[in-house]
Amino acid sequence: MPETTQAPNNVLLDVKNLKMHFPIRKGLLRRVVGHVRAVDGVNFAVKTGETLSLVGESGCGKTTTGRCILRAYEPTAGQILYQRPGGQTVDLAQIARGDLKPYRREIRMIFQDPYSSLNPRMNVLDIVGESLRVNDGLSGSALEDRVAGLLRQCGLRPEYMRRYPHAFSGGERQRIGIARALALNPRLVVCDEGVSALDVSVRAQILNLLQDLQHEFNLTYVFIAHDLSVVEYLSDRVAVMYVGKLVELADTEALYGQPKHPYTEALLSAVPKPDPRLAGRGEGIILEGDVADPSNPPKGCYFHPRCRYAKEQCSHEEPPLRDIGGGHFVACHFAETLTLRAVVSEGLVA
Repeated sequence: MPETTQAPNNVLLDVKNLKMHFPIRKGLLRRVVGHVRAVDGVNFAVKTGETLSLVGESGCGKTTTGRCILRAYEPTAGQILYQRPGGQTVDLAQIARGDLKPYRREIRMIFQDPYSSLNPRMNVLDIVGESLRVNDGLSGSALEDRVAGLLRQCGLRPEYMRRYPHAFSGGERQRIGIARALALNPRLVVCDEGVSALDVSVRAQILNLLQDLQHEFNLTYVFIAHDLSVVEYLSDRVAVMYVGKLVELADTEALYGQPKHPYTEALLSAVPKPDPRLAGRGEGIILEGDVADPSNPPKGCYFHPRCRYAKEQCSHEEPPLRDIGGGHFVACHFAETLTLRAVVSEGLVA
């Protein structure tokens, strides 16, 4: 068991220099000829009771980061410091897989696809109650009562517990997934694109449910998403990722109102405006070139080949993630001098 220490302040999760490199194997002997740097030195902390969102394009490493936190993947390097209920911290990255069971109760996941994440051969009672049966030994009426309570909390009727997943809509399936995640009274929930597969009307219902549950049970969320309108509505802080690295981290209001990294500016400009009167305010920024190859990233700043503000320094010197004031972290050499386009908040959330 890794050595424990006293946790600082109210930080529940502290990720330090996290790396997840997947080997590239070729040839008859399957020799390793390189690595895909899916996560490449990520640092962030999550406070108890807050929602931190990880955003970025597909393939930027946000889902891989979430799976490393849950130890679905064994990180290549770095620390995942988690504060236990008693106030002690433990490095989840160093714990042997066989010793992870106590932490599986406290850190749970809501999966992206409500269709493939539910076993079609299990009814709702089995899906939601499986972890209760394995971890708490519940069975019979005690198990049914607990599952019924979870379904009510998630907006489903208890009599649905005998039904199978095919009998439910996408929104109802996601509520079942949320009930399963809450079954063991977790402290930290990783939401991996938890509403991206849902219709817009249903999406709002699930977001409101997540907020209500967070307030009721003092949950902490790591919310992984690419929809920035959803992120603004739900998040306390937002971390922007690009090719396995964190490029900006700030309070939601500061990041949306005054972005400091060119990539963040481009992401925000691409969000559709639901109000037709706002649709013409500022054209979307079209990034030139392709996303950098995580197996062979460019030298210097990974974003510089696509950045319209890039200078010679950007092509050979990697910018560190630094605090430019007020807890606003940016990985850009010229963050203080750039004037980037802000976003009209009312244009992002209907």
